[in-house]
Amino acid sequence: MNTHKIASEFNFLKVTLVLTSIMLITAGTIFAQKVWTLEDCINHAIEHNIRIKQSRLEVEAAEISQLESKLGLLPSLNSGVSHSYGWGRSVDMATYQYVDKQTQSSYFSVNSDVLLFNGFQKLNTIKQRRADYLASKYNSDKMQNDISLTVASYYLQILFSRELLNNARAQAEVTRQQIERTKKLVEAGTLARGSLLEIQALGANEEVNVIQAENQLNLAYLDLLQLLEMEAGTEFQIDVPVLSVKSDPDLLPVQMIFNKAIDVMPEIKSAEMNYESSLRGLAIAKGSRSPSISVSSALGTNYSDQIRMSNNPFDPAYEQIKPFEDQWKDNRSLTLSFRLSIPIFNGYQISSYIGRSKLNLLNSDYNLELAKNNLRKNVETAYADALSAHTTFKAREKSLISLNESFNYTEQRFNVGMVNAVDYNVAKNQLNLSESQLLSSKFDYIFKLKILDFYLGRALTLKDMAEFMN
Repeated sequence: MNTHKIASEFNFLKVTLVLTSIMLITAGTIFAQKVWTLEDCINHAIEHNIRIKQSRLEVEAAEISQLESKLGLLPSLNSGVSHSYGWGRSVDMATYQYVDKQTQSSYFSVNSDVLLFNGFQKLNTIKQRRADYLASKYNSDKMQNDISLTVASYYLQILFSRELLNNARAQAEVTRQQIERTKKLVEAGTLARGSLLEIQALGANEEVNVIQAENQLNLAYLDLLQLLEMEAGTEFQIDVPVLSVKSDPDLLPVQMIFNKAIDVMPEIKSAEMNYESSLRGLAIAKGSRSPSISVSSALGTNYSDQIRMSNNPFDPAYEQIKPFEDQWKDNRSLTLSFRLSIPIFNGYQISSYIGRSKLNLLNSDYNLELAKNNLRKNVETAYADALSAHTTFKAREKSLISLNESFNYTEQRFNVGMVNAVDYNVAKNQLNLSESQLLSSKFDYIFKLKILDFYLGRALTLKDMAEFMN
């Protein structure tokens, strides 16, 4: 009975271990099989990229400075405590005569200061710090945009490298089959053995092309992994869409793209905020010429072991030190003071300050115009590049069709011995080159379109151009 029970428990344990193992393996497989879309890669880069994290730290620092400027409007409040020891000649606080002995005293104070007016410098400082905060925030957004574009470029490079690898493998397979056919033709005496050697050399060269294409794909993956701050060798698989190119580009007018880019590009907004900051800086500098009014108050009290209960030397209480509580109440004092400061001459410092602020404002204006001009040039260049890339793609598409027909004709003639292996190799190499050029122009055109989408403020995605594979 016990043996049967033990066997049952052992079988149950084995089943449990098997099910657990299956669950762990399944979970690991699911994790390893995560497919990364372009949007996933961009989001991961924005979250983990070190340069983006550093730009966010700058935004936080600017936000702290902004809060500091706002709190600067509040009165200051400070307290202080001091205790001192004295030896030698000092004033007797009871008789106000000099005596020679050891003394102790303490002082307690609370102080407050508030600036009532200083030419609106503090108010302009608040506005300047807000402009600085927004400028740093837009700079961080620009960093995210730059990283997103780079991610899209690396993502498309992987897709391009995959296509090259597939083509290289397909061409190597075609050549391998041609080698088998050529062997049979040589054995039948239809072709010379030299033709077989030539086609075998072509096959060996295309095997090298496959290896090079694999290396290029691995490097493309490595570039993207490093940009995503992921270690090399991490299980990583991207989504592979079937990208299609329209017969005619459907592009908005370049001026419309530029007008939209002016409104959405963070580098323009950052330049505008830098100009606003310089404008407030000039107002702060001019405020330095204004009189300033401030008020301060202080509440204090003190304790000394020289203060006695009585000032009469003949009174028995003369030898008793006045208690701390009594001195705390009796020695209290309150002061309230107003201060007016009028700048008259400060060694040309204020005038120099204003002059430098004017130059800084002018330079910020130039930077804003420069940012707009650079954006306009970039949009115009991207627009022209997109049109040129589309024209190149269509031309190479036609060229590939012609070369494919030409190669098929050459291959047929080679199979019957009418064309030697050299001419066959030349035709096949031309076809391989044309296929590579077509792929290059295709992905170049797609990337140029994504750049235009970027200037229009659209999300970087391939869904609008692709039918994703299951």
